[in-house]
Amino acid sequence: MNKVKSVFNKVDRAFMKLEEFLLSFSIILISIMIVGNVFARELFDSGAFYFAYEVSKFAIIITTFLGISYVARKGRHISMSAFYDFAPMKVRKVMMIIINLVTAAVMFVLAYYTYGFVMAEYESNAITTSLQLPRYLMYIFLPIGFFVTGVQFLRNTFVNFTKKAKDKVYLGTDAVDYNDEKDKEVKLEDISSV
Repeated sequence: MNKVKSVFNKVDRAFMKLEEFLLSFSIILISIMIVGNVFARELFDSGAFYFAYEVSKFAIIITTFLGISYVARKGRHISMSAFYDFAPMKVRKVMMIIINLVTAAVMFVLAYYTYGFVMAEYESNAITTSLQLPRYLMYIFLPIGFFVTGVQFLRNTFVNFTKKAKDKVYLGTDAVDYNDEKDKEVKLEDISSV
């Protein structure tokens, strides 16, 4: 059992590093494309970066749809927590489990429908204007991102059933709920020193 867990942890870490690389690379690529396009157009009156729009769009799609998986892993997604924050720990744990399960189900449904969209793009044989690449390649990260996010929310649910979550609520696989952290109170002297 420990070998399986060790292999799973290594695969998980490798996948997280791949996500981090793709997200970082995509953000840098967007910056280079946009700044390079502005310089080429304004300073040199050149259309050298004619493909900047398509490359930036591709990078934004990667960032968005792989990013939702990454923030789910880290427990950093946006949440409406008015009722959640005031609930006792056991109620928060139940709420977090339900929220994660429902969100995972929604992500899997979206993965299914976006897979259909990608297949329709594939069958249409449409190509991009500038790079002349098949258009479905641009959208392939939609179902992948939704599916991986659904898996991540299932993992977030599972971690709340483990021994380490006995007296805590986990927002992500490694992210303890901010309501459960020690020393979370801000004292007046902490504010006055700012």
